[in-house]
Amino acid sequence: MSKATEPVSMRRLFLFFIPMGISVLLINMSHVIINGTLARSSNPEIILAGYALAMSLLIVSEKPAVLFRQTCSALVRDRISFKAVKHVSYYVFGASLVFGALIAYTPLGHWIFGGAYGADPVVEREAIHAYYALMFLSVFSGVRCLYQGVIIYKMRTRWLMIAMIFRLGGMFLLSQYFLHIGVTSALQGTTIFVFGMMIEAAISYWEANRLLKEMPLKDEACEITQPKQVQKFYSPLLYSTLIVVWLLPILNALLGTTHRGTLAVASFAVAGSLMNLILGFFTYFHQIALLFVRSHPDLVRRFTLTLGFIPPLLMILLAYTPIGSWMFSHVLGVKGELLQACIHALRGFFPFVLVFPWLDTLNGIVMAHGETKLMFGSQIANAIVTAILIVLLVLLLPSWSGVLGSLAQSGGLIAELVFLAWIFRRTHRSVS
Repeated sequence: MSKATEPVSMRRLFLFFIPMGISVLLINMSHVIINGTLARSSNPEIILAGYALAMSLLIVSEKPAVLFRQTCSALVRDRISFKAVKHVSYYVFGASLVFGALIAYTPLGHWIFGGAYGADPVVEREAIHAYYALMFLSVFSGVRCLYQGVIIYKMRTRWLMIAMIFRLGGMFLLSQYFLHIGVTSALQGTTIFVFGMMIEAAISYWEANRLLKEMPLKDEACEITQPKQVQKFYSPLLYSTLIVVWLLPILNALLGTTHRGTLAVASFAVAGSLMNLILGFFTYFHQIALLFVRSHPDLVRRFTLTLGFIPPLLMILLAYTPIGSWMFSHVLGVKGELLQACIHALRGFFPFVLVFPWLDTLNGIVMAHGETKLMFGSQIANAIVTAILIVLLVLLLPSWSGVLGSLAQSGGLIAELVFLAWIFRRTHRSVS
């Protein structure tokens, strides 16, 4: 039975969506395990700094691999189409492995961490050593996402949550072993991370392969048979991702030039982490739209309207009531002047959280139509507006601290939504 003819209800959409949301929340626990382990080392400041520095570069190689989750769930309808997607993934995984090896074993790591980042030699050394394990993470993360795409398409999303639970269990056990023998380097933190990702990838591979055996060799309704057809869908996603990954370093660099640069960067980072926690459960609207907007558009609209206003309501509670101050001070350990700066920065993220569910849903609709090239244009709009806003805000309001970064990111996301809605409507109006 195809997705277009299967009975779909709001209850089924919630059962499909909730495990994915929970799995995102559990991901945050994995970082808690690693940071908690490294914090118990003999030199926690240096080791944590080296780990954070290495992780800040990981996004460059991991993001392209993560895109195979959407690509697979959008394009794979039989075993031939899966083989075509997997063929493309080999090139991406290979490139990420080469990139990681260059960081770990050539002078490139020194040029980036010691030169571009300006890290102290001891922190630079920890970051490079961390990449001995981290170079493999993008591959396992990509394998995980490739097979999760099949799991999501077949609506077995509970397996995403199950895999995350096993991943956390494995990471916790390995962290306890490292604590037993002694934590001495950031490499141990990245080893925990890679080990957990291997577990999640293995479980995803096992379940997806079982589902693939049940799928037909060739579905007559599926047009994907060659890797070049996959590239037409995947390449715009890749190019747009490579644009966006550089926005955060630019924002942090410009915030560092304000009157109190350290306070601005710190408050923007802490507020951003809490904003991501608010949005964490609600980052899969695109999957609902991708799989069901063609067959059940009214149901997708009802689902988005039902859940889409929850993130901004949560943001109001945290940014404009004492709950936010309590979270920053008791959960995140933020005090004094930094606490006030974090609250202000969090308020600047309100437009971001308000717009995100609708943009994510629209992205899913665009992917369902195979028009990912439109997303490339909208991401460029986001990058341009964000860059212009942060420059203007830093020049005009240099004393506003981290809220400058959150306002710039919010403005960029609004621009992305407006541009994507406009170009999508214009494209479909011309087609009709």
